[in-house]
Amino acid sequence: MSITLTDQDKLTLRTAAWGAVSLMSAAGAAGSPHKVATHGSIALTSATGLVGHVLTKAPKGVKYGKSVAELADQVLPALTAAMNLLKQQAPAEADNFRSTIIVAIEAAARTHQGEPSPTMADMMRKITAALDAA
Repeated sequence: MSITLTDQDKLTLRTAAWGAVSLMSAAGAAGSPHKVATHGSIALTSATGLVGHVLTKAPKGVKYGKSVAELADQVLPALTAAMNLLKQQAPAEADNFRSTIIVAIEAAARTHQGEPSPTMADMMRKITAALDAA
């Protein structure tokens, strides 16, 4: 069975995934947000399957807002929506998407020596909760 995602579906997936990396970068601002974003982005562009094809590009024209709270207001619901969408259309790709996001946020968190900061650990919990809310 071939899965066809609309442009809006693809935008939802991209907003969720790339936004999760942006949230991790914001949470890691005390260290090196650029390294956090780089490691998270590499993980996203290393994805395979349908998810990998969609996430090769960051979303264009998305305004994430001026604060981390505004970013989270868009990204966390997008993560849940992306999981719902994929669960309905391609359950295996829902698992692929979830594991891709988890790898990306773990890669982003590992840019710091030792364990992630409390701020980054909390953001990881929020992202994971949004994925699991679907």
